[in-house]
Amino acid sequence: MRIHLTSIHVDDQDKALRFYTDVLGFVKKAEVPLGEHRWLTVTSPENPDGTELVLEPDDHPAVRPYKTGLAEDGIPVTSFAVDDVHAEFDRPRGLGVRFTQEPVDMGPVTTAVLDDTCGNLIQIAHTN
Repeated sequence: MRIHLTSIHVDDQDKALRFYTDVLGFVKKAEVPLGEHRWLTVTSPENPDGTELVLEPDDHPAVRPYKTGLAEDGIPVTSFAVDDVHAEFDRPRGLGVRFTQEPVDMGPVTTAVLDDTCGNLIQIAHTN
């Protein structure tokens, strides 16, 4: 068994697509119109046939309170692996990305947390 898809709820699919591709460096994998929204996925350019991240609209009534609660408590909704948290902190910060946690060495991992501009906090991490 493998993870094929995972979702992140976003407040604006176009804004999310720009952020996740232009800023974080993912590539668009699928875009299928579905009424007022789209089935929209991105994937790592290092593994284009790997796990897809669905940029899911957050208009379900249960989603926004969940997202708000996590963000208010400083809890990331997901974590992305990077080769070097310090380098991956400097690059997007130079593009104006707001980090809620600068890189912190936590023993076996180093992490940082960024705001994806779509209502989510995202952790980036590498193993030490």
